Amino acid sequence: MSRITLRDVAAQANVSVRTVSNVVNDFPHVAAATRQRVQATIAELGYRPNIAARQLRQGQRLVISLVLPEIDSPYFAEIAAHFVRSAEQRDWTVHIEQSDGELARERAMLAGTHGPGADAIVFSPWAMSADEIERGPSAPPVVMLGERPGWGLLDRVVVDNVAAAREATAHLLAGGRRRVAAIGIQPHLANQTGRLRAAGYRQALMAAGLSPDPTLEMSVERLHHPDGARAMQQLLAVAPDVDAVFCFTDQLALGAMHTLAASGRSVPGDVAVVGFDNIEAGRYSVPALSTIAPDKPRLVALVLDCLGDRLADHTLPARERRVPHRLEIRQSSAA
Repeated sequence: MSRITLRDVAAQANVSVRTVSNVVNDFPHVAAATRQRVQATIAELGYRPNIAARQLRQGQRLVISLVLPEIDSPYFAEIAAHFVRSAEQRDWTVHIEQSDGELARERAMLAGTHGPGADAIVFSPWAMSADEIERGPSAPPVVMLGERPGWGLLDRVVVDNVAAAREATAHLLAGGRRRVAAIGIQPHLANQTGRLRAAGYRQALMAAGLSPDPTLEMSVERLHHPDGARAMQQLLAVAPDVDAVFCFTDQLALGAMHTLAASGRSVPGDVAVVGFDNIEAGRYSVPALSTIAPDKPRLVALVLDCLGDRLADHTLPARERRVPHRLEIRQSSAA
């Protein structure tokens, strides 16, 4: 359902857009009959003034709701810190909400029925499906984080997960590894991140002339250290000859390295490991963790730019903005 605009009201009431704006903002010098006709049209069409855009024009402080699945995840914690600092530079306030990846909480937070009201929402859902993403005409603007269903209806800012995963896996293969596993597939979630990273992993294998082996693809419930440790235990049980692992997050990779050390396997001598996210802990692990490093400051800047554009003009078409990344090679995958 498209949002009713000033132009829609003006066309229906047979007046100029400026006249509608004057009525909405309660400016004087509008004829009583014209004001009454415009107000009747506003009621008939269900037009809702864009309060956030008005605040933006007047220099008032805006409130952004940042809805994340997990605040205790190092990656999301670092993203949140960047948001708070960058929003402060624009004189915007950030309210941070944790959905826990639960469907009911995501629905409530996206609908604005949970927590304080916000002028705009930055949303990273794990559970909501594509048919639930579409927004009503009176909703605040939304920018999505990451590859999610429904992106065509909303702005989104993404990392190229396929390309990044392909690059990480190709790096392991270039080091002479041939039994390269993947840890982090989450078939139970609606979001696309795990599927895209799995696709990039498989593409790199096939480009090297290797067929993907389902026994080397490990699913996880969550993306934390214990999940990586358990998945690595399961992997060693079914594929003791594994010589490299691409983990879909750094937390999974650090958990996997813990299991490898406990089992007497050296990293990278016996098994090379690469993670994803470039969290601070990976830079200080022993050995230091190789990882895909998204440009987090750039990600946040693009999200806030999208919000600013959307607040100024909610009729803009939905856009996808891609964030650069790099492969940070450290000791865990050194030749």
